[in-house]
Amino acid sequence: MSPHAYANLLPPSWKTVVLEWFKEDCPSFDWGGYVVGEEERTATLLCKTEGVLAGVPFVNAVFEEMQCSITWNFDEGYFFTAKDSMPGTPEGRVKVAVAHVRGPTRNLLLGERVALNTLARCSGIATSSRRMLNAARAAHYRGIVAGTRKTTPGFRLVEKYGMIVGGVDAHRYDLSSMVMLKDNHVWSTGSITNAVEAARRAAGFSLRIDVEVQSKAEAEEAIRAGADVVMLDNMTGDELVACARSLKSELGDAHRFLLESSGGITLANLEQGAHLDDAIDIISTSAIHQSTQHVDFSLKIDH
Repeated sequence: MSPHAYANLLPPSWKTVVLEWFKEDCPSFDWGGYVVGEEERTATLLCKTEGVLAGVPFVNAVFEEMQCSITWNFDEGYFFTAKDSMPGTPEGRVKVAVAHVRGPTRNLLLGERVALNTLARCSGIATSSRRMLNAARAAHYRGIVAGTRKTTPGFRLVEKYGMIVGGVDAHRYDLSSMVMLKDNHVWSTGSITNAVEAARRAAGFSLRIDVEVQSKAEAEEAIRAGADVVMLDNMTGDELVACARSLKSELGDAHRFLLESSGGITLANLEQGAHLDDAIDIISTSAIHQSTQHVDFSLKIDH
């Protein structure tokens, strides 16, 4: 395994969440497990739609907890297509043997749905992320493509992990990762300048301050107040590009800052060239992880 395997990003405490997943999925009697018993069997993990494989360490931990072993046929980050399908698969269909799992039948089936749900969601986000990044690069955008913090409570680690495997920037992980000042922070403190100055006093030099603005005038105030990143929220098309270029031209020599475009960015409008300009350093979007289509996986006992 590469020393830079994605799994090496995960904190040592993360596996505790696996037990919580099992508590949710099997809170009392395991009726199906009683039926099938504990004879040792093998099962094949199948992928049935195109997509990026992401979530391998989570699936490993699920089956490890169930005293099962798993062998993967592909590296994490691989993009499955019909060409990877098993012999005999109808033309144009996807049916890829992704991995093989071995263990007591009861345990295989206990881990099945927890593993598949996690893998499907994480791979879906990785796939959307890969497609968004590819569209940006195809349009010759050289800046950062990032996700957002609009993740599912309790499942953020998996979703942020999927973004990283898909190749995009995960943006800030939580409220402590970077200072982001939005309209409510500004209204509560009276001005952008007041909010930035208060944030800098508390956060010091080691954290970036990202300020959400609605106009060029607000962007100028944020930059002069010392914001590291200025988010041009819900600006689109010519307005966005004109604002970004003007800010870089007028203030770029005297101040160091990044410009971020956010709000309503999807694969469709990205492919049309919206938001893509060298003056814009970061494109952030929740489209890669909200309302994202899952990659379809199944687990079949070999027989």
